[in-house]
Amino acid sequence: MPIQTGSVVESIAGHDAGRFYVVVSVEKRHVAIADGKVRLLEKPKRKSVKHVRKTNAVLDLSSGATNKKLRAFLRECRGESEGGKELV
Repeated sequence: MPIQTGSVVESIAGHDAGRFYVVVSVEKRHVAIADGKVRLLEKPKRKSVKHVRKTNAVLDLSSGATNKKLRAFLRECRGESEGGKELV
């Protein structure tokens, strides 16, 4: 299944390699991604599709997405608690 709006992706190239983002918009060969912390929804990062890896998680952006909701969802996807520690 191709990358779609709301998909959670992992950056695999660049200075942000290893970070998780939510796809805000999709173009032919590029996606606009945001994490709600460094890259806000208002100013997403444009990245080549070749430089991201899709995960199985999807966030419904049509239900009033905010930067705070984005951060919480990505934290949950990574398996971290509120304090930043990994859940066992």
